[in-house]
Amino acid sequence: MAADYDATEFIDGDFEIHKSPYTSMATAQRAPTREEVDSKVAEAQQKLAELKRAQEELERERAALEETRRRQMEFQTGRQEIMQSLTRGVGLLQESEFTARRDAEQMAKALTDLREALTKVEAVHEESWNKDNFSIELTRALTTLENARMEWNAARLKFPVLSGEMPEQAALPAGSNSATPRVSLEGLGFGQLCRLGLALTWPVAVALLGAVGLLVALLLRR
Repeated sequence: MAADYDATEFIDGDFEIHKSPYTSMATAQRAPTREEVDSKVAEAQQKLAELKRAQEELERERAALEETRRRQMEFQTGRQEIMQSLTRGVGLLQESEFTARRDAEQMAKALTDLREALTKVEAVHEESWNKDNFSIELTRALTTLENARMEWNAARLKFPVLSGEMPEQAALPAGSNSATPRVSLEGLGFGQLCRLGLALTWPVAVALLGAVGLLVALLLRR
């Protein structure tokens, strides 16, 4: 029987081994065509355009983030400043409101006392006195006048405006030049207060002593 046909028997292996590298080198060293160069240039330009668009987008994002950071810092700084101002303002106004309310209450009470004193003084009618009640009515009238004078002096001590002092002058600190000095009982000793009280009340004491003497005289006549 004849042997099978083998095609490799007619191929030189050494020739094929030496032939393949030269063929690959020739293919690798082939100059690029015009179409390939144009394609590479277009591809590079496209990549550059994409990179440029990405850069512009990053620039816009960076600018937006910087603006956001600036506004956040402005908000934090502004909030801290306005909170300090509002806290200080609330404290000052609360103190001023308390002082004003206290002064208003004292002024309302003094106004009521002055009105009552005025009513009592206006109620004294000298024409209604006669020979029998003259001394008693006179003593009563002097007592009414002295009580009204005490109310007036007390109100003048509390409210300098009653002495003709302007509110701006009343608000001046101690030691400043002012046309009308402010009168204050603070810092006075016990002896000075006693002398001041005696100076304000001695007319009442004299009037009471006179009334007592008059009553004693009337009793002795009986």
